[in-house]
Amino acid sequence: MTEALKSFQTMEVPEAARDFVKRTANTAKERTSDLYAGSEKVTAAIETAVAESVSEAAKITRNIQQALHQDAEAFFAGIDKLASAKSLNEAVQIQSDLARERGEALLLRAKSSTEYFGKLVANGAKTVQDNLTKVYNKTA
Repeated sequence: MTEALKSFQTMEVPEAARDFVKRTANTAKERTSDLYAGSEKVTAAIETAVAESVSEAAKITRNIQQALHQDAEAFFAGIDKLASAKSLNEAVQIQSDLARERGEALLLRAKSSTEYFGKLVANGAKTVQDNLTKVYNKTA
């Protein structure tokens, strides 16, 4: 038994076996590097999409805040105008003008919001498509 262990320790590994192990290790190393590079690209694409989403959410919040402020200013300006009316007919006319102005402002905001969200959705879809194309082309 001792003799068998001694000869096993000095036994030579065939060159073909050593080459096979080296090639397999190198292939595994290359695939690991490719996988890592692909995962980095996916992470970057996700990061870009999230950053753009946060930025757009902040813009939307600011626009809503601005609209609320403008509406409050218009409301108080309308009360001031109504308080200056000298007759019931004049008050009705002022109220009618204010309602028309607020309606026009609301329609403009609705139109602007529709255009904005349409562009946002189109840009978002294009960004997703571009990022997926980049990731797919680089990892394929």
